[in-house]
Amino acid sequence: MDSIFHPLTLVTFLPLVGVVIILFLREEQKEIIRWVALGVSLVTFVVSLVVLAQFQPGNPDLQLVIRRVWIQVAGWDIAYHLGVDGLSILLVLLTTFLTPISILSTWTAIEERVKEFMIFFLLLEVGMVGVFLALDLFLFYIFWEFTLVPMYFLIGIWGGPRRMYAAIKFFLYTMAGSILMLLAILWLGIQGGTFSLPELVAQNNIPANTQLWLFLAFAAAFAIKVPMWPLHSWLPDAHVEAPTAGSVILAGVLLKMGTYGFLRFNLALFPQAAVQLAPIIAVLAVIGILYGAAVSFPQQDVKKLVAYSSVSHLGFVMLGLFALNPQGIQGGILQMINHGISTGALFLVVGMIYERRHTRDMDAFGGLWKIMPIYGALTLIVALSSMGLPGLNGFVGEFTILLGAWEAGQSGGSLGSYFYAGFAAIGVILAAIYMLTMFQKLFLGPVDKEENRTLKDLNWREIVTLVPLIVLIFWIGLYPKPFFSLMAPAVDKLVGNLALSIAALP
Repeated sequence: MDSIFHPLTLVTFLPLVGVVIILFLREEQKEIIRWVALGVSLVTFVVSLVVLAQFQPGNPDLQLVIRRVWIQVAGWDIAYHLGVDGLSILLVLLTTFLTPISILSTWTAIEERVKEFMIFFLLLEVGMVGVFLALDLFLFYIFWEFTLVPMYFLIGIWGGPRRMYAAIKFFLYTMAGSILMLLAILWLGIQGGTFSLPELVAQNNIPANTQLWLFLAFAAAFAIKVPMWPLHSWLPDAHVEAPTAGSVILAGVLLKMGTYGFLRFNLALFPQAAVQLAPIIAVLAVIGILYGAAVSFPQQDVKKLVAYSSVSHLGFVMLGLFALNPQGIQGGILQMINHGISTGALFLVVGMIYERRHTRDMDAFGGLWKIMPIYGALTLIVALSSMGLPGLNGFVGEFTILLGAWEAGQSGGSLGSYFYAGFAAIGVILAAIYMLTMFQKLFLGPVDKEENRTLKDLNWREIVTLVPLIVLIFWIGLYPKPFFSLMAPAVDKLVGNLALSIAALP
């Protein structure tokens, strides 16, 4: 029974309670279904706060660990093994925070097959939380693959006109990369005699050449999920066709599964390979930053602009992680959270205007600030956050990442170059250009479209959906210390292990 009521078990599987309740409700009971899904997701968020309350910020090790033998076959033990540390606690909180917000955003947007939609959404939450908590490689892979199924249906059933194309493309891209990761997991388990991540990290006996191949196998899955340039082409289609709630959770959490995978597995299991490949990853990250920003600028579809901006922002995260120093990695983790908040909010505001006008073409708008002042004010805050204005959350993450990239350049050798930080900084300028251009086209100028004159400003539900995100935007921007305090000990421990690997290189 202690396993069932363990806080990590509860925060992972509590959404299944909502799934079971909804299964016994009729499709016609839409309001009850919505309230059940929202209520269960809010309770899950409260449980994640309980996990945070029990978390010891000064402890660099895994905490609240639960391990039970799950599958015993042919002498192999596969365990139900969960744990949380400074590398994952913020991502768990982000997942449980964004899920009820996403569900609340669907109140009037999803009218058909509400029962199935909420079931898939709660199942998706189970998979995402499981990915961030799993410490057994086999269990991690199950959670990783499980997230594909509900997201596939969320896009394929409730998406836009090209929803099936986008859903299949998303599924196939992610599945293709995951096969290589599965082969690497099998090799690690057989050679190491265990699928436990902490035990495999402690062994630290993988030859450098083998590390390189295993790193690439895991990276295939994670790079597609991030997505890194040039493996990003599935993302704009998935975002544009997905329903608003699907886009929020896809940008806010699912993409972070890729960056978290690099952090948790590639850097910890294959440190020598990480050091050797860091310059290549950094180059790809910088290309992604500049490419994503450049392609965002000419977009007429607001949702596609936000989708391409994710390629740019996640490039910053990858640059920070592979700076391989405390500043870069902490900035990368914080920027994962910032991107989930800011880009999630951007998709919400796009969805709100789409519900009113059923178009996302920027030329269809203009002068909205005069018609919808509350909507305009909140969108401005979110846009400024996304472009990294000082005082808002995006600036803290990007500045820390650039600081880490610059420090990596000072290290010399194969670890980095000042050019990485210099070219990445250009991406900040480009972000301001495309974000301000978007805001100008939507909100400034005359109201020259008759259809826009009768638009109603945000209602209470929409304001409640956005306000928690706005609060976090200011909180992280003005006082980020609590967030850095949570991750710092675990990051320092990881960087210490990397430093030993760097010293061991010929």
